[in-house]
Amino acid sequence: MTIGLLSFLLISLLTVAVSGAQAQDVKSRPSRDTLISSIDLSQSLSTKSDWRFMASQGPNVTDPVTMDSIPGKIRLCVTRDKGASCSSDLDNVLRLSSGADDYSDPHYLTDVRIVHPRPDRPLLLMQVASQHSGNSNQRLATVALAYDREQDGFTLVYKKQTGRNNSQEIRYIADGPLAGAIISADPTSDAPFGFWIIVERLGSTGGYKQILRYRSATRYGDGNPLAVIDSEMPEILQKLSFWHPGMKLPLPAGECAKPRLVGQELWC
Repeated sequence: MTIGLLSFLLISLLTVAVSGAQAQDVKSRPSRDTLISSIDLSQSLSTKSDWRFMASQGPNVTDPVTMDSIPGKIRLCVTRDKGASCSSDLDNVLRLSSGADDYSDPHYLTDVRIVHPRPDRPLLLMQVASQHSGNSNQRLATVALAYDREQDGFTLVYKKQTGRNNSQEIRYIADGPLAGAIISADPTSDAPFGFWIIVERLGSTGGYKQILRYRSATRYGDGNPLAVIDSEMPEILQKLSFWHPGMKLPLPAGECAKPRLVGQELWC
């Protein structure tokens, strides 16, 4: 064997060894993301494949406004291959229709659970929030996914964005006459400043459909300590024929020392 051939073989063996070590290092190196939520969907939604919801969060980042350290970006994933691919485009739930901005990425997972708007229609419900703005506001998104057994996949049946600083809210109703409904309270843009109350329920086609929309009796900054949806609940139920004056007032969770109607608005 010539010296040249021997050198070539030694270099080749060394290259393979180094490459193998690098590949092993990449494979064994832990991800910098932290798994913050994992829900087995195969049991709760009776899926054909081994579907799972996974949320992982990256390392802390620097807030561009305050320069403080804040929680990293969250990756939301509905997967049947342990996160290698995700079925639904949950990366864009906070993105505006006009395009991406500083508040398009989720940094907080504020709620995730299985809900049952109908006995035969379980949903994966979640709410995420962006980083805070300079005035402490956030963009929030509430979404609900339904399992399509025929396609063995998931479809988006509800999605709505809102903010935080003006008493707005999106709420899933778990029990009572409106069980399964989603109610939102969005600030109006003109005086007298109140809220648009929107009630949506699961329709026959599988998605949420609006069944009520009206301008609230509750005014922004009127001093009522109740959440807007709670203060408007008698009016919501009356408009949907579930309540009328003379019946027991629908009260919020917790204490309500002196429940009374002021105009059409519930006070405690």
